[in-house]
Amino acid sequence: MGMTAVITGASGGFGYEFAKLLAGDGYDLVLIARSGDKLKKIAKNFERRYGVAVYVLEKDLSERDAALEVFSFATERDPSSEILINNAGFGDYGSFAEGDYEKLTQMVDLNDRTLMQLTRLFLQPMIAAGKGRILNVASIASFMPGPQMALYYATKAFVLSLTEGLSEELRGTGVTITALCPGPADTGFVKRANMPGARLSDIFRFTKPSGVAKAGYRALMKGRTIKVPGVLNFLASVGVRLLPRRLVRRIVYRFQR
Repeated sequence: MGMTAVITGASGGFGYEFAKLLAGDGYDLVLIARSGDKLKKIAKNFERRYGVAVYVLEKDLSERDAALEVFSFATERDPSSEILINNAGFGDYGSFAEGDYEKLTQMVDLNDRTLMQLTRLFLQPMIAAGKGRILNVASIASFMPGPQMALYYATKAFVLSLTEGLSEELRGTGVTITALCPGPADTGFVKRANMPGARLSDIFRFTKPSGVAKAGYRALMKGRTIKVPGVLNFLASVGVRLLPRRLVRRIVYRFQR
């Protein structure tokens, strides 16, 4: 088996675009998502188009032992996967106090716990091999508090903080880790999060997932720790760190309402 990449949330959006880029560069793929039928169609298409091996695992990654199952599935096919892309995640719009308890818990489990576990599981063989790359999909939300989506913003702050800390721990090991922090993009995120999409589209021109994935892929291959694609998104990520926190959260709250 040749080079192998493992991608979560691979049935659409950023995950699908990452898979296409990696397959185009000759990587065999292990694709994980809840949508098994979509994954199977993608696998057949990529195997025919790019001549790579594609393995699919239909799995809800918010489940307690999901990370161990993914790691076992991937290592059975290739004991030394070179790339891990933690892309799966979702948000939920509305008051935290009034939010659905189970959905909020699943968000933390998927966005943070499973991402942490997968990162930990794949890091050890990567470090032993002296090579490997991990990309964690965070968000522009990682840099600020997010009233009306408070928990989602908090989960992405965790992703960014974990990635930054690990980037220093991994210095000199041959393994790199990257946090991709996109702004609003034309994926299924807004619909699943029950966000006021019409208002967002009036304010932002949604970025195409392919453009975000290309920027993230380049950053991954260069070993960059943080990548914020888009000039406006980058300026926003810098600006919120210069403003008083009280002002930032009030601005975000007015925007989210």
